[in-house]
Amino acid sequence: MSVKIRLQRHGKKGKPFYWVVAADARSKRDGKYLEKIGTYNPNTNPATIDLNLDSAVKWLHNGAQPTETAKAILSYKGALLKHHLDGGIRKGALTQEQADAKLATWLEAKSGKVDSKKEGLTKAQADAKAKAFKAEQAVNAKRLASAAQAEADAIAAATPAVEEEVAEVEVEAAAEEVTEEETPVAEVTTEETPAAEENNETTEA
Repeated sequence: MSVKIRLQRHGKKGKPFYWVVAADARSKRDGKYLEKIGTYNPNTNPATIDLNLDSAVKWLHNGAQPTETAKAILSYKGALLKHHLDGGIRKGALTQEQADAKLATWLEAKSGKVDSKKEGLTKAQADAKAKAFKAEQAVNAKRLASAAQAEADAIAAATPAVEEEVAEVEVEAAAEEVTEEETPVAEVTTEETPAAEENNETTEA
């Protein structure tokens, strides 16, 4: 029976999540499998890979052939290197201790590269966030300046109307003063009335 190590798709539409499985080459992509040996999540950055190293190497020893994507995953997690080192042990070129030391050194270097990439991505995200915040502040300042200018223009446009109202009030006040000054004339006319009555009484006598 020909065995392949390949990906089996799971997850939601637009957000795939894969199982790394050892399956019969004749079975469907998402059909029955012989063993699940890991998971692969491409939705994170960097991608999240969880692999059972010993199971993957066991299937490689048994002649399982990985697909291109599965081969890249196995290489990324060190399964292909361990498979190669185990071959050297069988041939007598290496001892188990030497092989384990080489694998540990490689895994440590790989982990350092992954951590460095994560730090770079975190810094890039922080820089992008700071840049977006600064741009938002500039937009807000521009919006406030525009509002202040619009308010100043409205006040300037309203000033002539206020001046006209003040002028009208002054004219009305002046007219009222003139009317008040003319009122005593009527009072004088009223005061002359008794004299006229005295003249009438003298004539009758």
